[in-house]
Amino acid sequence: MLSLTFRLSPFCISSNFNLLRLICLIFCLRKSACVPDFFLKGMNCVSNNVSAGTVLLSKGMAISRQELFKFSFNLRPNLSSGLSFLNSLQNSCSKISVPIKIRAPPHNFCQHALTIRNEIPQNADFPRKYSRKEKKPFPTPIVELRRAARERLKKMKDEPKRRALPPPKNGLLVKSLIPTAYDVYNARITLINNLKKLLKVVNVHACGWCTDIHVGPVGHPFKSCKGSKANLRNSLHEWTDAFIEDILVPVEAYHLYDRLGKRIPHEERFSIPRIPAVVELCIQAGVEIPEYPTKRRRKPIIRMGRKEFIDADESELPDIVPEEPVKPLLTEIPDSDVVAPSSKEETVRLAEEALEAWEQMRKGAKRLMRMYPVRVCGYCPEIHVGPSGHKAQNCGAHKHQQRNGQHGWQAAVLDDLIPPRYVWHVPDVNGPPLKRELRDFYGQAPVVVEICIQAGAAIPEQYKPTMRLDVGIPSNVKEAEMVV
Repeated sequence: MLSLTFRLSPFCISSNFNLLRLICLIFCLRKSACVPDFFLKGMNCVSNNVSAGTVLLSKGMAISRQELFKFSFNLRPNLSSGLSFLNSLQNSCSKISVPIKIRAPPHNFCQHALTIRNEIPQNADFPRKYSRKEKKPFPTPIVELRRAARERLKKMKDEPKRRALPPPKNGLLVKSLIPTAYDVYNARITLINNLKKLLKVVNVHACGWCTDIHVGPVGHPFKSCKGSKANLRNSLHEWTDAFIEDILVPVEAYHLYDRLGKRIPHEERFSIPRIPAVVELCIQAGVEIPEYPTKRRRKPIIRMGRKEFIDADESELPDIVPEEPVKPLLTEIPDSDVVAPSSKEETVRLAEEALEAWEQMRKGAKRLMRMYPVRVCGYCPEIHVGPSGHKAQNCGAHKHQQRNGQHGWQAAVLDDLIPPRYVWHVPDVNGPPLKRELRDFYGQAPVVVEICIQAGAAIPEQYKPTMRLDVGIPSNVKEAEMVV
């Protein structure tokens, strides 16, 4: 088996050679490995190198003058007639330059593909529940954080050392986010007031031993209790009536008088008030609450070092005149003044308002978190609203003794600030209760969404994938066993 490589330079035409002779040349070489003398007229031998051949044709709609055609083919020489020719090749040229002119007709390739795009998948997996012994993942991988840090260092070399910081890093407020902070605060109050009224007509159950809750006429029969003495109850729940604190998880944080001040030491952990983390985020973003005063700067800070700064002189500025709030603040209804809705229409209206307030609170808080940093412990649910976490050594998560009770602070996500708390979705409130054997066919939804749906509100599109509305539920266990 012999392989020959011919390097042909196109677009250089000779008067005594054409494309037909090239085709006859290839045909003769494939058959007998012997080349007639008249085919070699006009060919210039340029080298004496023999190399293994490959087939390579230039692809494209047009061929440029710099491209080369490489024709290579395996030759099966005829021992009776071609040995003399093979011997002559060893002492002659094997790379032949053939001047030809080739016109390649354009090829139009049309590919038509029908693509259906849907941002919301049909079915989605339930949110993962992390173990107490497992650390939370970083929102941004460590590799990406290190790469971004290196890029910042490269940019800082070309920039002046004392460059002006944008708000809120310079101590001033982001004025465009002040109305958003008021909207988030009022949405939270509206959600709490409407949920208190809906609890009068919608059945919500809470386990007396663990944190599990269920929305429906009766509690679910699933053996998922992990509370105290769960093995004695065979992991079954003991259902009681739920309260508003069971639905909206109380996530608290320290209230900072100066968000750019020193970190809270361990000795002052009991002297500083703790308030809901969402409220603290709204206060730092511009909401004025008389019960929780905070320092408002009117001039940017002056940085003396990486972590050192001084406040600018504001003595020449006029005195602060108390201004009316951008939007009036709502107040929470006391439990004794809560009245159940009197009609079905009022119940549906309250459910739609609560669902709208839930979405507005989450979207607004996510927008505020992009500018005002929020930290969360990677081992426990502790939240801190501020540039850096506090120094209180009150972490009681797994192996906290090795960290001396200190928190492992990392960037928080929206679900850390406002936990959605998923519950089982009841397909038909008036139908049969959930069955233990059909657990794989049921969906889940946030508890606020499930309460509003059972009260008559429409199902939002973004929660349908986890609710599994298009999954058929078998009527009995035999049908469930037949499902592949």
